[in-house]
Amino acid sequence: MSYPYNEELMKKEKEILKWLEGTLSDKETEDLKQSEDFDTIEKIAHYATHIATPKVDAQQALAALKNRKLSKKEPKVRSLYYNNFFKVAAIFIVALTAAYFLFYNTTQSFTTGIAQTKSFYLPDHSQVLLNASSKITFSEKDWNKQRDLTLEGEAYFKVQKGKTFSVKTVDGIVKVLGTHFDVKQRSNYYEVSCFEGLVSVTYKNKTVKLPPGKTFRVINNQIEKTDDFIAQNPSWLQNESSFSRIPLNQVIAELERQYDIKVETKDIDTSKLFTGSFTHNNQKIALEAITIPLQLSYQIKGKTVIFYKYEVQ
Repeated sequence: MSYPYNEELMKKEKEILKWLEGTLSDKETEDLKQSEDFDTIEKIAHYATHIATPKVDAQQALAALKNRKLSKKEPKVRSLYYNNFFKVAAIFIVALTAAYFLFYNTTQSFTTGIAQTKSFYLPDHSQVLLNASSKITFSEKDWNKQRDLTLEGEAYFKVQKGKTFSVKTVDGIVKVLGTHFDVKQRSNYYEVSCFEGLVSVTYKNKTVKLPPGKTFRVINNQIEKTDDFIAQNPSWLQNESSFSRIPLNQVIAELERQYDIKVETKDIDTSKLFTGSFTHNNQKIALEAITIPLQLSYQIKGKTVIFYKYEVQ
């Protein structure tokens, strides 16, 4: 099947492109201006000239163009085929939007999934090691002016010296100039540990200074006392999760993040405190490392693991 208007449409589209580029002759420009669709073409050109601050709702703009009432004046040139013309208009608007996000939207984000870690460098060469099921976002464009980032989950930071470096979470803000520290923000759990330098932690308008070996911890909105430590970096960097008097439900949540499993408990007090660790490399050993000290048993059903009280025979 042939389409007699294809050649005509292609010619018209070329005229529009040449006009937008400013290469259309005076006569061709005058003919184009006599088209009953010239006001639509002008709107496209208007969007193109404002690419630096594009605040156009593309769908709304196209809907408005389709619903407008066309004037009935006699055109001096042939009409456009509107279904195809609107496709051209949509391409222009989509291209402008893509250009904006490419050149002006400089927000960067790094994300990890279950049982996944990631290491990357920030614009100032500070290093971030991201634990499982975590996310970091920051503005690359403004980084030299303000070293701020947002964290969901857990990350270890090796910060280069310079302007104040801030890690924002829903629970608090950590500020340093240059140091090594770990921030963990999970549901009902917030913890900051300093491994080098000095860390400032602000939680509910209260600021605490942490030297190396000190930890600030909040569980269920309660600030907890913690022991000093001598480790050089967090245990999860060695594929192991360690806990000191941590509620079992938090331990289970970390186990689920590291092994992509769902843990169910049967007649167990999950607020019971746990001290110990589990490996990230062997699920069987990890399960035993948690259940045996607490005198629990477990049963595996696919990706579901059931914890229950150990029954003495």
